Amino acid sequence: MRSKVVLRRLLRNNQARYGFLALILLVGLAYLGPLFGAYDWTERDFMAFMSAPDADHWWGTTKTGQDVYAVTLRGMQKSIIIGILVALISTGLAAIVGAFAGYFGGWLDKALMWGVDLLLVLPSFLIIAIISPRLRGGSWLWLVVLLALFSWMITSRVVRSMTLSLREREYVLAAVYMGIPRWKIILRHIVPNLSSLLIIDATLNVSGAIIGEAALSFFGFGIQPPDVSLGTLIAEGSRDATGYPWLFAFPAGLLVALVLAVNLIGDGLRDALDPGSNS
Repeated sequence: MRSKVVLRRLLRNNQARYGFLALILLVGLAYLGPLFGAYDWTERDFMAFMSAPDADHWWGTTKTGQDVYAVTLRGMQKSIIIGILVALISTGLAAIVGAFAGYFGGWLDKALMWGVDLLLVLPSFLIIAIISPRLRGGSWLWLVVLLALFSWMITSRVVRSMTLSLREREYVLAAVYMGIPRWKIILRHIVPNLSSLLIIDATLNVSGAIIGEAALSFFGFGIQPPDVSLGTLIAEGSRDATGYPWLFAFPAGLLVALVLAVNLIGDGLRDALDPGSNS
């Protein structure tokens, strides 16, 4: 019943509707768009270096003859995948750490929160920038792990404080008296009741991860050649943005549109899941 109410509120929210529509169009462009292009992202046209958009190359070409349309959509695919994976890992980690710390308390709570506080004071961007070059030649999934490692701490503290209240609820106490293992109580009764917070957090973490990856890739610490992401394309295009604006405009525009769409959805979910909302 509550899910129907949330869905109705979400569908009546203009920001959420526009966000969902934009996100569907962007994801469709990223994954279906290459099917309609004349070139693969790895192909090079040696007769068209830095050519402006035309009928053959819709978004122009790069200095190596790559089709900007194909390579930009490839970069957006990678950015979307990274954003989703980082959001799932970081939100899941925040839920587990916060719920276990709040439910068990004692030494486990102190140890976990000490770890959270330590990670909060560490300069995440600097640490990732130092570690990333040492992982060159390896899988880009290491970048996902590093981004997720520094994206969950604040949410885990919120989860912990909410768990302190939830563990005193009647249904949780009843489960304890029935002899259900505590880890099952956390997964079956605590975490599901935090779903509103976790859904919003996961949604917003997608845009945060996309921006984080783009920033790292812009400075050469993220996705490494020959692979591409929106961050690497923006970094390359920024060098020639004045003379050859299509190299910068298309990846930068898609990055802004993608992050804006996700944020609109996150704001809509927050309003829909808020019990005090009048929407």
